[in-house]
Amino acid sequence: MRIVVVTPPAPVVTLAEAKAHLRVTGTAEDTLIEGMVAAATQHLDGPAGWLGRALGVQELEARLDLSCHPSLIRLSFPPITSVTSVTYLDANRAPIVADPATYELIGEDVIAIGAPAWANAYSGREALRVRFVAGYAVLPAPIRVAILLMVGDLYAHRETTSPVATTSIPISVTVQALLEPFRVYR
Repeated sequence: MRIVVVTPPAPVVTLAEAKAHLRVTGTAEDTLIEGMVAAATQHLDGPAGWLGRALGVQELEARLDLSCHPSLIRLSFPPITSVTSVTYLDANRAPIVADPATYELIGEDVIAIGAPAWANAYSGREALRVRFVAGYAVLPAPIRVAILLMVGDLYAHRETTSPVATTSIPISVTVQALLEPFRVYR
C-alpha cells in the first residue's frame, strides 16, 4: 500500500507559539523560525514522518493492489476521522466510485458491507484508492511541546557542525520520551 498526501495540513504549531517558546520578539527571523517549525513538523508527520501518524488534519489517499480483493482495508496514519471516497478500476480500467453504503469506517479499518463492491475489479497495481481524512483537530500537548523543543534545538544549533565536534544533533531524549507513546510501528 502506498499513501500519498492529497491535501496537506495547516501548520500545527504557529509562528507566535514558536516565537514565544524561543523568546523572540522581533520579526527579523520570522521566515527562519517558520522554516524550522515546518522542518520539525515534517520530520514527524504523515507518510514520511517518524511518528507514523498524521498530526494536522489532512486528506490522504491509500493506493492498493487488488490481487487479493480485500474486504477489510487497514488504513495507516491515525487518527482517521472519515473516508472521503473509495474508488476502484473496473475490468476496462475505468474508475468507479463505490457507494458509501457499501463500506464503513471502524477505527482504522474500511470494512466492506457484504461482498466488496470492488470484488470484480481490475486487479492491477494501485487499482483501489481510498481517500480519507486523518489528523488531530487539537494536537496533543506532548507532540506540540516536542515540536517546540525541536525548534529550540534547531534555533540554538543553526549550523550542522560546531567548532568542538562534527556531530549531528539527534532528537533529544526528552523529545523522544514525549513522542514515544504516540509512535506507530508498522
